Amino acid sequence: MTFVIRAVAATDQGLVRSNNEDAVFVGRRLLVVADGIGGLPAGELASDIVVRALSEVDDAPAGDEPLQDVIAALETANRQIEAEVDADPACAGMGTTVTALLLAGDRVAALNVGDSRCYLLRDGELAQLTRDDTYVQALVDQGVLSREDARRHPQRALVTQAVQGGDFRPAGRMIPIREGDRFLMCSDGLTDYVEEDVIAATLREHDDRKTCAGELVQRTLENGAPDNVTVVVADVCTA
Repeated sequence: MTFVIRAVAATDQGLVRSNNEDAVFVGRRLLVVADGIGGLPAGELASDIVVRALSEVDDAPAGDEPLQDVIAALETANRQIEAEVDADPACAGMGTTVTALLLAGDRVAALNVGDSRCYLLRDGELAQLTRDDTYVQALVDQGVLSREDARRHPQRALVTQAVQGGDFRPAGRMIPIREGDRFLMCSDGLTDYVEEDVIAATLREHDDRKTCAGELVQRTLENGAPDNVTVVVADVCTA
């Protein structure tokens, strides 16, 4: 059985920000969401650098180690960000989160740095595949905060690592897939302002990917959308 991924993306700068620092890529095998940090224009540049570097994996022949292929492209992007910062002091501090998904036969390689997330909806149940690299997630892991309290914490956006020209440790895993799986990838502009049960219900209710992605963004706008928001809705199908 040969699998393909059909995906659509939707993005919005939100109701408060003056620009959109998120970047997104939907390719034949690869999906990427990146959320720039560091302010105008640096965050926007960092997320663009990462998406451009990773997009080359989509055009390359499939390798034997798909996760390593994505990591290698991310390391290239990291060096490019470092060079931009060295060349222009105004870019100091810029960086980006990233979550990526690469189709590899009957599995996908899932990778993330920062707090942009990847979810899997399977048999109607939503599971978060990535772990946030954030201060509040560390508190959750220690039992100091509940997941619900973390969503309201004033420092919830404080990431503990990002792709910004220095050392970082991407988290990656290989995930077996099956027909009917639905993936959601998103920036924290969605998950910080829309409850997870609402996200799950929206993914279940709308079979059409474009409609589903648009509805997720609309939920964020209805909640004030103080941040940029980007989503990718992707379905696993047979060729």
